[in-house]
Amino acid sequence: MEYNSGSPIYLQVINELKKKMVKGELKPGEKMPSNRELAVLYKVNQNTAARIYREMEMAGYCYTKRGIGTFVSEEEYMFDNVKKEMAEELLKNFVHEMHDLGFQKGEIIEQIADYEEEQK
Repeated sequence: MEYNSGSPIYLQVINELKKKMVKGELKPGEKMPSNRELAVLYKVNQNTAARIYREMEMAGYCYTKRGIGTFVSEEEYMFDNVKKEMAEELLKNFVHEMHDLGFQKGEIIEQIADYEEEQK
């Protein structure tokens, strides 16, 4: 994973794990990597890995069974909420940047449609 300097690494990893949950790569109730495995996987220190799980647990994305491990939340509705929140954040940033460039609503929609056509 490539990290950017504009955001703390632990938040970037949390975002990546949330994407995996939304895409079904991490399923409800599935065991997540141990702190050590997470640290190796994302090339972070173990304290950062522990913080990632602590933050995710406080937000309800996962839970820990002492001595067994950390597991993805079993609340399936949460994944729809996470997907919606992430989409809203992306859209907010995108629209803000497009407005900063001087684009209006219709022009933004046109740019998206043109881009989609070019990608086909």
